Amino acid sequence: MAHVFLYGTLKRGQPNHKVMLDGAHGSAAFRARGRTLQPYPLVIAGQYNIPWLLNLPGTGRCVDGEIYTVDAQMLRFLDDFEGCPAMYQRTTVTVRVLKDVGEDSPEDTLAADTTVECFVYSTATHPPEWVHLPYHDSYDSEGQHGLRYTPREDR
Repeated sequence: MAHVFLYGTLKRGQPNHKVMLDGAHGSAAFRARGRTLQPYPLVIAGQYNIPWLLNLPGTGRCVDGEIYTVDAQMLRFLDDFEGCPAMYQRTTVTVRVLKDVGEDSPEDTLAADTTVECFVYSTATHPPEWVHLPYHDSYDSEGQHGLRYTPREDR
């Protein structure tokens, strides 16, 4: 099992979360909310208003998201879903656990204020102008940013 930090459309309540629930893709279990220990630029970019975490640690804001444990099958699915390594690259990030809110048995939750190493889908292969876009500390496809995400089925 591996920890994965989700900051965009795969989070609960977001347009692509359904793939995290589909057992045909493997196993994924929500463990806790988290925030990156280091700042990163989280931008919304491209014609489909996709959230991107730019792999520029130390720049931007600490980013809020969700921590999941996933099995090898789900990790392979996520690599494919995220277009890894062409669109996104799977790297590691240190995440601070915000509170004990795991939905599974108590022994599987993460303790608040601890840190955990997680895989994250970020990109180092972005257009240079993206570093000048507004940085966000969290993402919501319906957020006040006014940049509506275009679901895959509508592209």
